Amino acid sequence: MRILLLNPEFPETFWSMKSAIQYISRKSLLPPLGLLTVGAMLPESWDKRLIDLNTTRLRDKDLLWADYVFITAMLIQRKSVDEVLRRCQALGVKTVAGGPLFTSLPEEYVHVDHLVLKEAEETLPEFVADVQNGTVRKIYTTHKKADLRQTPVPLWNLIDIKKYALMPTQYSRGCPFNCDFCDVTTLFGHEIRTKDTRQVIAELQSIYDTGWRGNVFFVDDNFIGNKSRLKTEVLPAIETWMRERKHPFSFNTQASINLSDDPELMRAMVRAGFDCVFVGIETPSESSLNECNKVQNQGRDLVQCIAKIQQAGMQVQAGFILGFDSDEPGIFDDLIRFIQESGVVVAMVGLLNAPRGTTLYRRMAEEQRLTRPATGDNTDCSMNFLPKMGMEALIEGYQKVIKTIYSQPNYCERILTFLKNYKMPADRISQYRFREIRAFIKTIWMFGILRPGRRYYWKLIFWSLRKRHRLYLAVSFIIYSHHFHRMIRSMERVPVPAGDN
Repeated sequence: MRILLLNPEFPETFWSMKSAIQYISRKSLLPPLGLLTVGAMLPESWDKRLIDLNTTRLRDKDLLWADYVFITAMLIQRKSVDEVLRRCQALGVKTVAGGPLFTSLPEEYVHVDHLVLKEAEETLPEFVADVQNGTVRKIYTTHKKADLRQTPVPLWNLIDIKKYALMPTQYSRGCPFNCDFCDVTTLFGHEIRTKDTRQVIAELQSIYDTGWRGNVFFVDDNFIGNKSRLKTEVLPAIETWMRERKHPFSFNTQASINLSDDPELMRAMVRAGFDCVFVGIETPSESSLNECNKVQNQGRDLVQCIAKIQQAGMQVQAGFILGFDSDEPGIFDDLIRFIQESGVVVAMVGLLNAPRGTTLYRRMAEEQRLTRPATGDNTDCSMNFLPKMGMEALIEGYQKVIKTIYSQPNYCERILTFLKNYKMPADRISQYRFREIRAFIKTIWMFGILRPGRRYYWKLIFWSLRKRHRLYLAVSFIIYSHHFHRMIRSMERVPVPAGDN
């Protein structure tokens, strides 16, 4: 069998970082971990190729080569998915689709030849067996959750790692919490399922063997779901592996704010090589946190929680949401103050959406407030339900927040706040490779000479020169800002949808 694994294109979003990664001569942020893992699940005798439309052009002859085109996608990739499926149908090429988009909306993809839904560890083997027996069916699904101890090491040889800014790996699936807007538990459940320590180390070694040196992202939705196992087994093993290889990677991941309650866990993560964590803060409003059942964030000094993680040695990136029913008109200024005070440099602020299958979606359906399908991008000024505040007031306030926090003075001030609070581990040394030096030179020209507000750039650079790691981080943040400024310009062109007030 000839199998073409195909990753549809991502539009430019907050996390695409397309404008930023160009500074280090990369084409895409992350390779498609799901497809690379699926490739490893297929029989060795099958011929496999992978095309990532975020790095490579798809030609008709690529499609005609394949017996099956395997497609996976998230909701935000839907436009590219539809184009790929149209081309496959026109050429008479059979398609096999799976992943979050197709699992959530199977009824909208009846023209796909075969739907392999839910988690591939459970449904893909049955599809493969039926292909070999000539009894292949239309839909493969299950209520079972995968045992991650059976998940194979991804096939890294299917991609060119030099096209990517980060390498991905996964330790766990599931989340113990129940935020009403989040579809993670809809897809993966509340039970924390993990790979064993041997697997984690084997996957890190497989990335190392490709020649990759740099940042590795643990894609877990909540990395700290099983704290005790992390502290006693997994993180000590990673720490030893990293030390023996002279720290080839730095790690980042996603976690809940209760990470700040566990100094031992934070120390173990930093010793293992973690230097960044994304946290869903959502809102400084206690009533809005209560509304969305974000119990882990309630009753806390959230700024102080962020400071604890920063002082432990990890940067905090954070997500924020506007559009809760409980949001009052003052929420926009409150959020600006919170973000500036906390020193969260990379702050993703989006509008609330209700993904299919969530508690929020069911409530909006009951209240007859649903308006349109969600886009999968909560930073594009779109919502799929009617907000109580009114769409015009919400978008106006949202745009004010984004323009304010990513203005040159406020952005640079936030970098300074973070760097003053951040305690980098004494044994951590920032590695300056040629691509980082070249990127720094580009920032001098772009931000220090051409762009307005250059005095803030030079103030930050000269202050950061006092310590080597500060300069490395400051330049990285400045490069990010090029992407954020492009996002702001695109947001300014977004009209308020008619009839949504």
